[in-house]
Amino acid sequence: MCGIVGLLLKTPALRGQLGELMVPMLIGMTERGPDSAGLAVFTPPLAEGRRKISVYSGLTEQGAGYDWQALVGALNEALGVQASAAVKGNHAVITFDGAADPVKAWIKAHGPKLHLLSAGRSIELYKDIGTPAQVAERYRFGQLTGSHLVGHTRMATESAVTPDRAHPFTAGEDFCLVHNGSLSNPNGVRRMLEPRGIKFETDNDTEAACRFLEWRLREGDDLEVALQKGFEALDGFYTFLMGTPTELALIRDPFACKPAVVAETDAYVAIASEFRSLAHLPDVKHATVFEPAPEEMYVWKV
Repeated sequence: MCGIVGLLLKTPALRGQLGELMVPMLIGMTERGPDSAGLAVFTPPLAEGRRKISVYSGLTEQGAGYDWQALVGALNEALGVQASAAVKGNHAVITFDGAADPVKAWIKAHGPKLHLLSAGRSIELYKDIGTPAQVAERYRFGQLTGSHLVGHTRMATESAVTPDRAHPFTAGEDFCLVHNGSLSNPNGVRRMLEPRGIKFETDNDTEAACRFLEWRLREGDDLEVALQKGFEALDGFYTFLMGTPTELALIRDPFACKPAVVAETDAYVAIASEFRSLAHLPDVKHATVFEPAPEEMYVWKV
């Protein structure tokens, strides 16, 4: 059992309050996921030639005391990418010129205990072990700004409680997924994707779904086509919530065993596993509130 939350702000004037509105949503899912939590937030995209990578240092000996400035200095000297780092606890968002892959490869080679969380022009990602309240305070989630986000609270059932197995999962650039449920065929999905050059980092079933959908996007599908192919390839009980720079997307399996509720107004779309995580939102009494149908795609655009 896990908790999912999502929030997309249609009204630009509210985007400075994205984190403030989201934190009670995340904490409201504590009973569904007390062992770890995380979120991906989407901000205005960087210029075409720039990228940012979210990196976790909690597995290093230095932890939250990791010397990010030394890493950035060495990165700039080696690759000349004009990188800088914004640090929160044992996370840093490193922004730089150029493509993401050479920077990711360099960081993996020179910081083998660092964990790369996300890459792209819009996405920033934070996840860690701890209750949702602890993780939210650790990374100052209440101060986040942006157009939309995807969040998760985890109660581990099929893999260990570690930061890398917490959600959201990402693949490629500017794509993330959170999951409530369990897949029955993640190993089959892995066996299908690995010969295509797709590498896995954990044994978590959610990673298999994330990498399948990102593969379909990379192959040229739009998000709705990719999701339709996901219905055909992914077996199990699931509610998936996904984020791209311009969209939130929600699907449930054909049996709709895992709960989800949506509240939509002219100002926002809010999604959670249970309504109690939505009850504090402004004007929610006048929102259109509904339970998403099984095997139906719901896509909201910024």
